[in-house]
Amino acid sequence: MRPVVETVDLTKTYGNATVVDKLNLRIEEGDIFGFLGPNGAGKTTTILMLLGLTEPTSGVARICGYNSTRDPLKVKRLSGYVPEKVGFYEDLTAAYNLTYTARLNGLSEELVMKRVGEALDIVGLSEVGGHKVQEFSRGMKQRLAIADILIKMPKVAFLDEPTAGIDPEGVKEMLGLIARIAREQKMTVILSSHQLPQVQQICNCVGMLIKGRMVVEGKLDQLERDAFGGGRFRVEVQLAETTSALVNCIKRIKGVIGVEKSGDLLLVTCQEDLRPQIAKVIVDNNGLLVQMKIQSYALEDIYMKYFSEA
Repeated sequence: MRPVVETVDLTKTYGNATVVDKLNLRIEEGDIFGFLGPNGAGKTTTILMLLGLTEPTSGVARICGYNSTRDPLKVKRLSGYVPEKVGFYEDLTAAYNLTYTARLNGLSEELVMKRVGEALDIVGLSEVGGHKVQEFSRGMKQRLAIADILIKMPKVAFLDEPTAGIDPEGVKEMLGLIARIAREQKMTVILSSHQLPQVQQICNCVGMLIKGRMVVEGKLDQLERDAFGGGRFRVEVQLAETTSALVNCIKRIKGVIGVEKSGDLLLVTCQEDLRPQIAKVIVDNNGLLVQMKIQSYALEDIYMKYFSEA
């Protein structure tokens, strides 16, 4: 399957400084991809090259199979971009700002009105569409920015720090909105952010860029296992009573590598997710299972591990 977003040895230099260094990236359709890295890591430069807004020094960037350098207009029709600092005509209404965007994209007047109304409704701003943008809070402007890219119904959306400067309740609403739009509009989202807990809430894949190099990329659950379990699963099992006989029964399950006790928990290391098999063995041997889950880590732990190694 052709990826929606792809780079091959993508490189950008300014004089003697290499900002993006032979970046290879693949993002599949429907992914919500968390693009992570400290300030100056090259995230925004990468996004600009993908959007065809700046040319790479070498390498290739593609959106939906189109070369971002050779086919920038096609790429722009298929993608939307919300920069960290959103800009609107403050003395015009929200609806008129969106109308202006729709007309710039060559939509008919009939379709303009339809798209503007739909976009305002999706982001929850229908009731204030007639208000001037200068009256809007930071969170409302961010939602309006998402409405702005929805006007052309893009296949891919790039969101650069979309929750910056928003209060906690607004952050919760924004993350929910992004996840819902990605699902309902079948949109691939690339979310650039420093807020690791927020990324972990809605992203199924992440890539960590440090000094222009991608140090790790992949599905979030796989990265957890690679970082702390050597690619293996670790299952946390809590029992009402732990006996050596029950532990030995769990050890004999095919695919179980080891079992160790940690406080009132059993940590079962497996080659795959064996929770159904573990639960069956416990029940068959008259054990009482309190709870069981895959051991998980905060994205911050994963980030710091790879950051320190880089």
